[in-house]
Amino acid sequence: MRKKVYIALTADALHHGHMKLLEKGRSLGDVIVGLITDKVVSEYKRMPYLNFEQRKKILINFKGVTKVISQNEWDYSKNIKKIQPDYFIHGDDWRKGYMSKIRSNVIKVMKKYGGKVIELPYTKGISSTALLENVNSISITADIRRGMLRRLINSKRTLRILEAHSPLSALVGENTQIEKKGKILSFDGFWSSSLTDSTVMGKPDNESLDFSQRLKNIDQIFETTTKPLIMDGDTGGKIEHFDMRVKSAERLGISALIIEDKKGLKKNSLLEDTSKQIQEDKLKFSEKIQIGKKAQVSSDFMIIARIESFILGKGIKDAISRAKSYVDAGADGIMIHSKSKSPKDIFEFAKKFRRIYREIPLVAVPSSYNHVKENILKEKGFNIIIYANHMLRASYPSMQNVAKKILLNQRSKEASKDLLSINEILNLIPGTK
Repeated sequence: MRKKVYIALTADALHHGHMKLLEKGRSLGDVIVGLITDKVVSEYKRMPYLNFEQRKKILINFKGVTKVISQNEWDYSKNIKKIQPDYFIHGDDWRKGYMSKIRSNVIKVMKKYGGKVIELPYTKGISSTALLENVNSISITADIRRGMLRRLINSKRTLRILEAHSPLSALVGENTQIEKKGKILSFDGFWSSSLTDSTVMGKPDNESLDFSQRLKNIDQIFETTTKPLIMDGDTGGKIEHFDMRVKSAERLGISALIIEDKKGLKKNSLLEDTSKQIQEDKLKFSEKIQIGKKAQVSSDFMIIARIESFILGKGIKDAISRAKSYVDAGADGIMIHSKSKSPKDIFEFAKKFRRIYREIPLVAVPSSYNHVKENILKEKGFNIIIYANHMLRASYPSMQNVAKKILLNQRSKEASKDLLSINEILNLIPGTK
């Protein structure tokens, strides 16, 4: 009877290092590949370019691979206990970092029944990360980017989205990550805010910034990043023009367009005085959603309805009624907005909404109730958490502070500690040197 060999892989970007693992496994027996699922990959790294089934089809056709199974945890121990392979093969790069704990667990489990762990020398000069960084430098197609948001929602259930008002702010969001409790934390995508886009251009947040101009800004963001983007579509404009906006956004590779159910001159919802703001008729706004859904070409693109009932003091009954109408009209998700520092109304809405709709994505923008942590919002049923304006709000005080220091000291030396060095700036953007 042939020996059983277990190898765990992501296999999003296969290279000769992976080939060595598979070839070694084939020389020892029948290879079973534990293919790490989209959900697990996205929790520790970025969403794989190829989905699970696509990666599985590639691996099952490798000589010596007899079976490909789901690896549903980053720790391989559970699958190893079930399979009880004679050999487990991994690169020796897992001796360091957060993988070292997983290594220890695997060695313990394999020892219990006499299995052997084989560590192959890490293949220097190449890695999946390096390959994917090269892909990132080329960017990705509109179709791939557009579809990533739905894939992420299906895999992670709750996403964190960061505002980006420029290619530089988007690069920060793309590349910022931290390790916490063995997991890599990062942002899943971007939010193109009408507030921040308008502010950067020195214009009020009242839809005075042309839609096509905002698309140009997003196109520039797409030139330097790979993550999906949700666009703040304000009211969606005139109902007669909404289908064109949907087509333009979809064609560019935008994953979702969020439109709010207000009419007339658009005013920011977080203003203290909302007395002059008017909510659109429920049925008319539902008609706008229907028009948008008919206009889109791909099934990946999402139209999300933003409900302003709490902003305008109409209460939860009105909010739920509107949510039902908008979902019936074809809305792919619901964003419930509030300017209250208490999340009470938001949580009550989520509770009632989830009794009716278990799978429809629910969006929170916790700008006012910013003391609420992500895990609580996740528990309440929210799938997307948007940090809607923080990058711009961070940049303005920093720039103002530096400008004041230069004026005060009549030189820039005192401001230097608040600045990136020249070398850091030169290294910030690939291709500068």
